[in-house]
Parts: sequence; C-alpha cells; structure tokens
Amino acid sequence: MNNIITTRIEHLRKLMVENGLDAYLINGTDPHISEYVPERWKTRTYISGFTGSFGYMAITANKALLWTDSRYYLQAAQQLEGTGIEMMKARDPESISLEQWLATNLQKNTMVGFNGSCHVAAEIKSLNKTLNSKGIKINGQLNLLESIWNNRPQFPNNKAFLHPIKWAGTSRSEKLKALFNEMDKVSAEVMVISALDDIAWTFNIRGADVESNPVVMAYALLEKNNIQLFTDLSKFDSEAIEELQTDGVILIDYHQFYQELELLKEKSILIDTHCTNYRIYELLNTKNKLIDGLSVPTLLKSVKNSSEISGMQKAHIIDGLALLDLMLWFENSLGKEPISEFDVAKKLSECRAKKVGYIGNSFFPIVAYRDHGAIVHFKVNAETAYQLQPEGILLIDSGGQYEYGTTDITRTIALGPVSSKMKSDFTLVLKGMIALSSIKFPKGIAGCHLDVLARAALWNENLNYGHGTGHGVGAFLNVHEGPQSIRLDFNNQPLCPGNILSNEPGIYRTGEYGIRIENLIHCVEDSTNEFGTFYRFETLTCFPIDTRLIEKSLLNQQEIEWINNYHKIVLTALSPFTSSDEFKLLKRLCEEI
Repeated sequence: MNNIITTRIEHLRKLMVENGLDAYLINGTDPHISEYVPERWKTRTYISGFTGSFGYMAITANKALLWTDSRYYLQAAQQLEGTGIEMMKARDPESISLEQWLATNLQKNTMVGFNGSCHVAAEIKSLNKTLNSKGIKINGQLNLLESIWNNRPQFPNNKAFLHPIKWAGTSRSEKLKALFNEMDKVSAEVMVISALDDIAWTFNIRGADVESNPVVMAYALLEKNNIQLFTDLSKFDSEAIEELQTDGVILIDYHQFYQELELLKEKSILIDTHCTNYRIYELLNTKNKLIDGLSVPTLLKSVKNSSEISGMQKAHIIDGLALLDLMLWFENSLGKEPISEFDVAKKLSECRAKKVGYIGNSFFPIVAYRDHGAIVHFKVNAETAYQLQPEGILLIDSGGQYEYGTTDITRTIALGPVSSKMKSDFTLVLKGMIALSSIKFPKGIAGCHLDVLARAALWNENLNYGHGTGHGVGAFLNVHEGPQSIRLDFNNQPLCPGNILSNEPGIYRTGEYGIRIENLIHCVEDSTNEFGTFYRFETLTCFPIDTRLIEKSLLNQQEIEWINNYHKIVLTALSPFTSSDEFKLLKRLCEEI
C-alpha cells in the first residue's frame, strides 16, 4: 500500500466525521476552473498521487474513487496502485457517473461536502438536483484539505506583462466594447469573467502563474463605467498599470473579489456556469438575476484576427526549425551515445529555447517509446525513462509558447527497423488526418460532424482511439481552449473562419506502442454558391511527416498528392532559414513518396 496517500485519506476521513459528512468531493482544479493549475491547487494529485490533467474524486467512509477519461486509464491504473483508490471510467456511456454513484450508494439524509470555489457551478447544480431527489444534501463551504496539507504551496507570485497590439491585433478598449455590445443583446448589467485565459485575452495581459499557460491569476467584473480587474498588483510594472488605468480598468486586489460579489444586488448578471465556480454562483444567485450563457470572451477569442493568425503562422515556422534541430541531433547521436526519452524532452526544450520569442513549453512534452506510447498522456521523468534503441517508433507530442503564438505538434518517428503492423497502423492514422485536413464543409457544421473523417480508416479495420480528434488552440494562450472542438461528444458550436484546432488521430496498443500524428489547422472560407458558403482547413504546422512509416499501398492517389504537396510547402517555408546540414536533412525528410 502507498502509505503516504492512505494516511492523507484517513486524515481527510476524520475531518469528514467531524463535519458530519458522508462523502467528500475533490475536483482537482482551481477557483478559475482551469485544466492546468498552479501547484497550490493540485488537490487531486495531493490526495491520490494521480497527476493527469482530468479527474475527480469521491471519498466516503469506506470507499475512495477517482474518475478519469480514456487518455489516462493506463496512467491512473499505475499511479493509483497501492493507494486503495479505485479507478472509474469517466465519459464512458457504459460506466456509472459520479452523480449516479453517489445517488445509488448514499442513504437519505446524508451529506456530501466539497470546496465550492474549486467545483464547476453547472456540474454542482446538476449534482444537487439529482441528490436532492434522493434526500441527500450538499455543503459547498468546506475546504477540508487546507488543514491537512502541510507546507501547501503558496499563491503564485510570478510577474505579468501586457500583450502588445502587434500580436493581439485588437486593442483592450475594442475588446471591452465588443463585450458590452454582447451584454446589451441579453440585457445584462454585469458580466463575470473568471476563466484565466478569458481574462488574459480581454485585457491583453499575459503572465506565468500556471506552468505552460501564459495567464495571470485574476477575476473581472464588467459594468459600464465600472471595469474591475482583481489581481495581484505587484505582478505588473508601473507602465502596465498606467496603461490599464488609462483604458478605464480599475485594479483591485485579487482577494477582494468575493467581498465585491456580496455587494451585487438586484442586478442582471451574465455568467457561464460551465467555467465559473460554484461559490461565485451561490453568492450571486440568491440576490440577482443570472443569465447563464456561453462565455463571451471564450467565443470571441476562438475567432483569431489577422494579427493573431500571422503570429501563429510565424510560430509554426520557428517551431518547425526547432524540431529540425532536434532531428539533426538524432541523426548525429542515436546509436552512438545513450539517449533516453527524458533526454529527448530536455533536448527539444533546448532547441526551442534558442529561437527568438520563445517563452516556454505549451505543455509538458510527451516523449514515449515502446509501450510508453500507449499511455496517451505519458509524462516522462529521468527515473522512469526508457533508453532509446535504433529500432521501433518514438512518439513525440510537444508544443511551444512564443510571444507571437502557440504550437502543438505530434510526430511519430522511426528510430530504425519497424514492423509491418506499425506501418499499417501509422498509415491508417495518417489517412484519417489527411481526410480531415482535406474536407470542405458548409457553414454551420460543428466539429462533432467531422470527427468521423479522422476515424473512418481505422474503423474500417475495427480499430479506434478514445480521445477527441481536435481541440481549440489559443494565440499565445492556453494550448487547449473552446468552445469549438472535433470529437465524438456532441458539441453544437459551429466551426467558423478564424478557428484554430488540432487534428490528431491516433492508435494505442497496450503493452506495445502508440502512434499519433498531429497538425494544427486553421478554418478559412472556401467559396459561396447557390448551395451556400463552404469552409475548409489550412494547415499551420510546418514539419515533415515520417514517410519511412508509410505503407504506400494503403494510400490512394489523392492522399499521396496531399503528402507530397504538404512536404513541398514545408520545404519552401523552412529552407530559407536552415544551415547546410539542416537543409540536407530537411530535403531528405520532404522527398516525394
């Protein structure tokens, strides 16, 4: 048994008894409902040892359960071993949900507790409705982990800065005007913004409070003639503060936000309960009229302007050059000196760090060899890393944050001889990526309507992958953003020009290997005729696909042409910036098939 984790759970159970609780919930997020969180709010990791970015827990007197999705099934099984915590499958129609489990296993007049500031308002509203029908009560005022988490990390205090108009494309005042226009449409007097990337976009600010996400811990309340930004003022220099104030922004200490909420009465307030915590909802709901709708900054920032697109295009060329540096290092070192998965991740960060405008990784690199590749979000460290051999395949999923854009790219590369099954799997995945890259579709289509394109070649061979095919990507912001996506789950948000998404089908064979190929794609208008307006995708990612892994007999002529045309584009874009050795390698990697 894992004594550290079991001891922590026992301490929590004692507090549950003292507070009259029959179950305690832990969501593992922060007060801003972030996917990736500062160390202080990694509560799920603290109580369970599970380090994945998605999951939630229920702890009772005799059960400890953790729900996570298919990206983390293998990882969770490994990390929960010996803790007494049972893994449950989330986002799986055949598995019981947290809501259902609590309603089934708790008795009438029992109490479920949680820290409301770290749970999604919409989810708690749904949970409360289900539990209330069973006579089960909830209490969202209990932050039990605070008293048992010794040496809990402090509030992040990293410096923040303004994002220049050169790359933002739209001024702060223009964005605020657009938000107020949307508020007028629904007769809202106040807008609450709590998602960190929404705030960063709205105010053209960036920071380093969350690893790999250039955001600042902050809240915002918008009223006409009363634009309040709650943050740690010491993060900004005097020039930044002066510029914000010139644009009418009132700067208030971060920790005064909830006090300000309590003063709001009889107001019509626009709020997105899917990205707002339950404590905020609870404080506002009883004394105000809440208008629950999709976050306006989330929707507006998903449509990139020309400056943001230009920055993203530049980022992908620079990023391609960094990856070319990595491949040249591979050429000179693999088989001649010991190289581990961890060495590759470290070297890749070094290659990116040499590029102008580099800020950091957009997420922790996934470098996975052999069976590690089947762990979809494998996180390598020096102790667990495999040594690479000149055989088989290596999956590298990584990205960079540059002051002008964000990248996210996956390449599966051959390190030497590979099996026919590997080549077949790789080619089927590639066919799916090409199908999605090539499609034209009418205005109004959502990503869920297109997801099958990336899976059809795999499905025809009775193969599949469990994760989504595409997520939105920020412009020097979070590598994962909405509201658009490309996945099987129903999401009726139409795709539109300016959207940037990932295109990343894969296949994962437990105990053997994993394959994923990922490009970022940009939605653009194609044409308009008597049948309506049609859109298509342009590929932003600028780095070769490993043709050594292609089984050409599985491709049709259109797919072959797509690969050859893509490599011509990559060669043309990168070659002006390469050294002689880099150009020779790039030319070879881009040879026609």
